[in-house]
Amino acid sequence: MSEDPGIQPDGALVVQTHGYTPRLWRGRNVAFLANLLSLFYGNEAGGEALSEEISGVDSYGGRLLPLTGLLYEGGENVLVLEHQPDPALCGYFENDLGLSLPEVCVLSREDYLRWGAGHELFERLCRHPSEWLDAYVTDERVVELAAKMGKREICQPGASQRGNNKVLFHQTMEQAGHPVFETRIARSPAELSGCLDQLAAAGYARAGIKSAIGASGIGLQICRTGGEVSVPEYFFHEGECLVQGWLEVGQGGVERLASPSVQLFLDEKSVYLYDLTEQILSDSSVHQGNESPPPYLDETPGLAEELFRQAGDAGSWLHSVGYRGTASVDFLVAFGADGHTAYGCEINARVTGATYPSVLARHYLPRGCWLMRNLRMTSPVSGSGVLKLLDRHGHLYRPGEKAGILPINFNLDAEELVSKGQFLCVAEAEGGCRRLLELANEDLPLRWGYDRD
Repeated sequence: MSEDPGIQPDGALVVQTHGYTPRLWRGRNVAFLANLLSLFYGNEAGGEALSEEISGVDSYGGRLLPLTGLLYEGGENVLVLEHQPDPALCGYFENDLGLSLPEVCVLSREDYLRWGAGHELFERLCRHPSEWLDAYVTDERVVELAAKMGKREICQPGASQRGNNKVLFHQTMEQAGHPVFETRIARSPAELSGCLDQLAAAGYARAGIKSAIGASGIGLQICRTGGEVSVPEYFFHEGECLVQGWLEVGQGGVERLASPSVQLFLDEKSVYLYDLTEQILSDSSVHQGNESPPPYLDETPGLAEELFRQAGDAGSWLHSVGYRGTASVDFLVAFGADGHTAYGCEINARVTGATYPSVLARHYLPRGCWLMRNLRMTSPVSGSGVLKLLDRHGHLYRPGEKAGILPINFNLDAEELVSKGQFLCVAEAEGGCRRLLELANEDLPLRWGYDRD
């Protein structure tokens, strides 16, 4: 990516490709509701499935803590979390990294669903000087609260939900002439087996069933083609599901696969494409981390340009439906003897698992490389203990350094100990990031393993 943005006019909209993070919400201050289980727009069964799959889901909102002042530069922000963040990590953000932290309020998921006028926190947010109300997604609840608080939503009502809809994204990319997966649309569970039979006849051994709205593997089921299949009822909450042929090594000349993702920011007039990452996925295609730049870019001429071109079209569509804020477009790249093909997998119109590391890494080391992993401790340890051990070995990142490990968030257990965390490695070269991760495993008196987002 070049120093100067390449600008392509599209009517009144401007799509810009940056090699660095643009200024985000300049002059805006926000009250941000970091309730992760709201990602499913009233689909409570989907939220419950996410809660069952991810341990410590109530402390994931802490990832917004170091990011809020970088996303919303107007000052006097307030962040409503479900769990009090680790105090040692807060001190590291403020005193060592020099970040401007928001005021923090704590509200449980149960209270979030029923709080309103008369609640002490509600009245407190009404009095708070923030002009805007934002959240992971803008659902009916956010629109209702914004009206009652006298604040404005970042997104137009309904824009967030349309922007996260995988069926609409697939149709948009297909209409734009971009490569798409072999796809059938199932409008009810009864249509699934017929869709799978058709994909089996087309030569696919497996298929991916995708609900229109999903997150972190919830709403995705990989299955064999042909025969009967069942999915949870919440898959059809939005009315339709995608049933897509699953690309695999060895099928149709595919020799290897990659999973890049383009990071976006949309303001009122522009779509910024500001980072290109590789997604680190589990065997079941669940997100575990990211690295930037993808390690195969140098050996694949033209791929970055193609990914940015497709992501620019996706971002233009996202802007047209009224979405504003951070987003990402995820791809699958199939490599073969005849070259490569990039397929758009999905668009995520929200702060994503790659937003946190990308914005932080580019803030401190704009031209460097970064690698973020979700790491689970084999034995819980205190937050201050994690920081001290990394610092003692000289690996804890501080501004001005060329390499280091920056803990983004700690997921805490019932004893307020770190059971898992999101750790960002930054360095001038990509090999340096991987080496830092190896050294971190040696720094702590316990082993850790990679975990899902």
